[in-house]
Amino acid sequence: MKVLVTGAGGALGGLVAERLSAAGHSVRAHDRTTITAPVSDVITGNLADLAHVQGVVAGVDAVVHCAAIPSPVDHPDDEVFRNNVQTTYNVLDTAGRAGVGRIVYVSSASALGLAWSQLGVSPVQVPVTEDHPFVGDDVYGLSKQVGETIAAAASRRWRTTVVSLRFPFIGTGARLEHHLKRIHDDPGVDRGGLWAWLDMRDAVRAVEAALSVPLEGHHLLNVVAPDTTALVSTAELLGTYHPTAVITRPFGEFESVYSGRLCRTVLGFEPIYGWRGVVRCGSESSDWV
Repeated sequence: MKVLVTGAGGALGGLVAERLSAAGHSVRAHDRTTITAPVSDVITGNLADLAHVQGVVAGVDAVVHCAAIPSPVDHPDDEVFRNNVQTTYNVLDTAGRAGVGRIVYVSSASALGLAWSQLGVSPVQVPVTEDHPFVGDDVYGLSKQVGETIAAAASRRWRTTVVSLRFPFIGTGARLEHHLKRIHDDPGVDRGGLWAWLDMRDAVRAVEAALSVPLEGHHLLNVVAPDTTALVSTAELLGTYHPTAVITRPFGEFESVYSGRLCRTVLGFEPIYGWRGVVRCGSESSDWV
């Protein structure tokens, strides 16, 4: 299968391109900057340029759209929104129009507006499922929410399969270790992220599953580790930081605030990498189980 991976200069996109190539797929890697992934077909350019996107998409069987400005912090609001929304529309609509049969849109748990909110909003109810409303005020979350709407529209218009994956914080090695330490020192620093996480290697596995499982239409899925990043119980976290959230069922001691049920049902996907009681976060593993 010929797969276009956008954002292949980034951490996730680069690992997706590397993994797909190692699995025997023909990978076309795209980014605005340098790409180090070990693939032969590399294209650089701006996905806001529709003519450029048309050339990039030509001849591929599937698309993994990872490219985005990943937060509202380092760029002006209008640039974040314009870049993330316009490039997503260009890539997904062009791919659908060209007859590409499978598209994976890398969305974010931030699409609910919780993670970057300046107002300190809380989820309406928990566990957080895919139909939870947008409650935020930040431009990055808004851009990812609009991106999911674009994904659904492209699937309907062009009758192609699109899988939108909502990832929380993703990391492994030193990146994960740093993230865990901050939260263990002060759980409140990740109040907006709801202490959700996913090992980078599991994120890549989820993309692989989204490319290969037989599906039709658009599917929006939370992809999260089954536990939180905190040393404090989930019930205590919610009671302290989100007391207004309606709890619809009891939680396991460290159970994730996000529901992963739909991802298990639709993709048959289960994360396999964890951190509790296992020294995983101090070193990278090359074992792709």
